[in-house]
This record gives sequence, C-alpha cells and structure tokens, in this order.
Amino acid sequence: MNEYQSISCHFYDELEAAAVKKVLCTIVYKEEDEEKEIKQKIIDLKIIDKAEYMILENDQKIRLDKVLLFNDLNPNDNKYC
Repeated sequence: MNEYQSISCHFYDELEAAAVKKVLCTIVYKEEDEEKEIKQKIIDLKIIDKAEYMILENDQKIRLDKVLLFNDLNPNDNKYC
C-alpha cells in the first residue's frame, strides 16, 4: 500500500461530526484502481499503522486519504485548511 497522505483538519472535522451524529453517509472512495460507493454510518475514526481510517457500521475500514467524496464534499476542495 502507498504512503498515507494527511487529510485537511476541516475535512476530518466533517467526518467526526457525522460519526458523533450517527448520520447515514454516502462515501465514494478508491480501492486499488476502482472507484466504489457505499452508504453507511461512521462509528469511529482510528489510526492504524500510521494511517487514519474510518470504521463503518458494517465493520469496513476505509483509509481517509482514499475518500474521493463524502456526502458530496470533496476532501480536495480549496475551502478546507
């Protein structure tokens, strides 16, 4: 797996807020060379092997730097710090 790229603090805050509020989220992410979409609640955010992950209600783990869209928010948008 390639080296983890940190995400913006504001985007992390958006993920954390969704986890606390138990919001059903639409997450588009990259897995290997494939784009995938899932609708799940985030139950936790954890650091595993020096990379940040979201843990979903179905126990799936998604590395945060692989998220392409989160509830229509683009983590690479210029409005994030």
